[in-house]
Formats: sequence, C-alpha cells, structure tokens
Amino acid sequence: MLERGKMERGVVELVDTESLMPQEHLLRKVDRAVDFGRIYRIVEPLYSKDEGRPSVDPVVLFKLVLLQHLEGISSLRGTLRRAETDIAYRWFLGYTLNEELPHFSTVSYNFRHRFTEETIEAIFRWILDEAGSVGALTPTAVFVDGTHIKASANLNKKIRQEVPVAAKRYQEGLLAEINADREAHGKKPFDDDMDDKPPKCGGKKRDNTSKKKLARRKKAGFKTVTKSTTDPECGVFAKGKHQRQFAYEAHTVCDKNGYILEAVVTPGNVHDSVAFDDVYDKVTQAFPEIETIVADSAYKTPHICKKVFGDGRVLSTAYKRPMTMKGGHEWWKYVYDEYYDCVICPEYQVLSYRTTNREGYREYCSDPKICAQCPTRQLCTRSKNCVKTVLRHIWKAYEELADDAR
Repeated sequence: MLERGKMERGVVELVDTESLMPQEHLLRKVDRAVDFGRIYRIVEPLYSKDEGRPSVDPVVLFKLVLLQHLEGISSLRGTLRRAETDIAYRWFLGYTLNEELPHFSTVSYNFRHRFTEETIEAIFRWILDEAGSVGALTPTAVFVDGTHIKASANLNKKIRQEVPVAAKRYQEGLLAEINADREAHGKKPFDDDMDDKPPKCGGKKRDNTSKKKLARRKKAGFKTVTKSTTDPECGVFAKGKHQRQFAYEAHTVCDKNGYILEAVVTPGNVHDSVAFDDVYDKVTQAFPEIETIVADSAYKTPHICKKVFGDGRVLSTAYKRPMTMKGGHEWWKYVYDEYYDCVICPEYQVLSYRTTNREGYREYCSDPKICAQCPTRQLCTRSKNCVKTVLRHIWKAYEELADDAR
C-alpha cells in the first residue's frame, strides 16, 4: 500500500545523542582509544587560572581539527558547518543537539595566537608515543619526501626582493676538508673570511684572489626572490609542467606503515635537499633506532650521503642520471684511479689533478697538446683550449656507498 505525505518535522521527542550514535561508528572507536584528557595538561600553562571569561574547551578545539582531517574537509569553517547537522560530530565534541557550537574564528584565533609551536609539537609527540606503546610504529626504515601545498595567495600580488643567501649548515666542515685536501696536494688553503675582507694593499693578495673575484663573491652573497604581499612566508613553486604558484612544502618522514614521524614546513622554493638537515636531525633524535633512510634522487647529494653514512646509517635512493654532454662519451668511460689520484679518459690518457675548488670538487684536467690531436675530441670536449675537465667531489666516496646500497 502506497503511503504519502511523510512530513513529521515538528514532532517533539525526548532523545539524547548517545542513543542516536551507532555503536560501530569510527568516532566511537577513536573516543575509546584516545585519552583526550592529556591535552588539558599540555595546554594548562597557556590559560589563566582566575582571570578572564570561561574559554572554549581546548579538547573541543583539537577534536575539531581531528574531525577536519579524518573527513578530508578543506577548512575549519566547513567542519563546523558539518557539525551543526551531524549527530556523530556533536556526540564526539560533547555538545547537545541544541547547544551552540564555537565560531570558526574562535578556533582559528586559538591556533594562531594561543597554541604555540611547542604546544603542537608536544601533542604530536604524545600521539606518536601512544602509537608506539601499542607497537604500531616501525621506525627501523623511514621514508623522506616533500609535498607542495598551495598557498592562499595570488601570484600577481608580488614583489621582487633582494635577500642574503643563507650559509650552508655544513659549510664550515666542508671548508676544513677542502683546505686539508688542498694542502695534501700542495695548494694554499682558502680563507673562510675572504668574502668580507678585501685583499691587503701594497702586498701579496691573500690566496691569490683578484679584486674582481672578491667583488663577484660578495655579490653572490645575495639573491633576488619573489615574495607574496599577501603571504610573505610562502615561496614560488615552479617545477616541470606544474603550474607556477605560491606554495609551501611539507617535508615529512614516515615509517613503512604510513605513520608520520616528523614534519617540517618550509616555503615552496626551498629544495628538498636543503630542508633535509632539519628533518633528519629531528627524526633521528626522536627515533635513534633508525637504520635506513629511503629517499628519491633529489636527496642524493654529497653532503646528505656523508651525513647519513657518517652516522652509521644507510641511505637508499633512486638512480640519478649523470649530467653529461649530449652525444658525447658516456660518463662511465672516465675512470678514476684512486691510487694515482687521476682520471683515465676513453682514449686511455691521464687527466691530472689541478685544484680543489670552493664547492669541494677536485678538478682533473687533460693535456691540451694531447687533446688537440685526439680523434674523439668532439665527443669529449668542445672547449677552445682543448682541455677536458672532470669534477669529482671530495665526498664522492659516500655517494658511491649510496649507489652500492641501491
């Protein structure tokens, strides 16, 4: 029998959210598994004990963020709009059916102005401790990568700004090894402060460096970057066929089960290898049992290889194709002779050591008289002075360890 006109909307019933919440709902499982009372102890120092108005329950604020990520909602405003009509959300937050929810600006204000980075870090570590206590984490091998997140900033609202180039964190140690390598080859060491001081007048220039080179190095200490006037903390992301845009990059480390063990957020124009030090130092301090670092070829740099293998760990990376001259000899035809410290070219001629530059690369150069008569010179070099130069980093041995691990 067909029934029509089911419109009982104004009926008053005595119900509670507990009876309406399904027993097997995901949020019930989350509520049973997590002791949210721990949050009170973490945020208590951020609240006054006897002054001001009663605050929104801090557990509710963090539960809203959890709901946003569990359901994949793009904003807190959308999460609160969903909570207005979703009984399961209200049950999880501890609100009745008619109780007014916090305004989305209240939630945003607390996370922007009240909760500090230390607060978020403490809660993140607490969650990892909870997961580790039940054996969910397997940090023996971890995976590192970066993901770009589009910033809410118009690419047309920008300015060009000159900023100083940040010194590499490993520069001091690299310079020490460069100078040791130069001295071992009978070369004069570099000065670590020569970028700041001009050569002495009336005497021999330090390190035989001309004024022109010093001026060029000083100018190289600055770079011009594009900054957003809307969000100055983001950076321009441009890679391959991706759309050019302002973005951030989240550099994350996870285990084989997909649990995020560490995350560092940088502007979108910061390369993965540049942010590696911060991510690596934090995750290895929290999980010293890590044995293997798995990463893509962007992380296969001499410094990262030395840092990881020097700590007694293994770096497993993808294959990185060497950048050689198009149509020329294959890279593997230039063989390095460790005993004689030279490079043998495809025509079995010796490229002798010339110097070690400031970037840490040894330069091996050919004899121009021999190269001028070489039958395959066009496959080797097209330089006017008929000199072939092969570069080999002083930390190349660590890169070879990464190749062996692969």
